[in-house]
Amino acid sequence: MPYIHPDMRRQIDGDNVFDVTALTSGDLNYILTSLVDSMIDMRGLSYTTINEIVGVLECMKLELYRRVAAPYEDQKRRENGDVYKAGGTYEGHYITEEDA
Repeated sequence: MPYIHPDMRRQIDGDNVFDVTALTSGDLNYILTSLVDSMIDMRGLSYTTINEIVGVLECMKLELYRRVAAPYEDQKRRENGDVYKAGGTYEGHYITEEDA
């Protein structure tokens, strides 16, 4: 979860300043891979380390989707129309506008 204490955020952010205006997806991949590699180097290669890193990356992905992608897709659905049948029932759940 990325919601750490503001003092810790300032400490971390002060050490990791990137020019995000020129950042590509490859650059982001490199930065994250370098951080992961440093963590493995520091902690040692083990199932526990790998499991912790994979867990963090998965939670990062899920939080990005929950906070950024899902609201964006909901907005686009409202703007452009739904693909799913209006009022459809999926696995016993009735899809309503409030669900979106």
